Amino acid sequence: MALVRLNPWQELNTIQRQINRLFDEETLPSAFLERGYSRVPAAELKETEDAIHLKVELPGIETKDLDLQVTENAVYLSGERKSEAKSEEKGVIKSEFHYGKFQRVIPLPTRIQNTNVKADYKDGILNLTLPKAEEEKNKVVKVNLA
Repeated sequence: MALVRLNPWQELNTIQRQINRLFDEETLPSAFLERGYSRVPAAELKETEDAIHLKVELPGIETKDLDLQVTENAVYLSGERKSEAKSEEKGVIKSEFHYGKFQRVIPLPTRIQNTNVKADYKDGILNLTLPKAEEEKNKVVKVNLA
């Protein structure tokens, strides 16, 4: 068996390089886009007694570029943010906007009536009201005490 000398600085250097690589990728949105990563829209889910309220952030996207499908258990959302082609002869254009296709599946905590969904899209915010299925409302279980 060979004796190997431990070099703790080498281990720290390796960890430092890995951390630097992680932050380099996070701060360069173009690196994500070049590698095929897509940005998914942020969502907020609230559950009430009668319905589930879903709010999805979709700034700069027109309704014609959205595909929304709702099942009893999930919401499927896909779309595309199209870039505005601008050319400039002098200077450089720098953009931090994210263009391209996206898709997101949002699982729902309870079954809903997908035939009675109400949708409102205003100022880049999609609001969905998803009424719960009748058997999910007032779900009360009697517990017998022995």
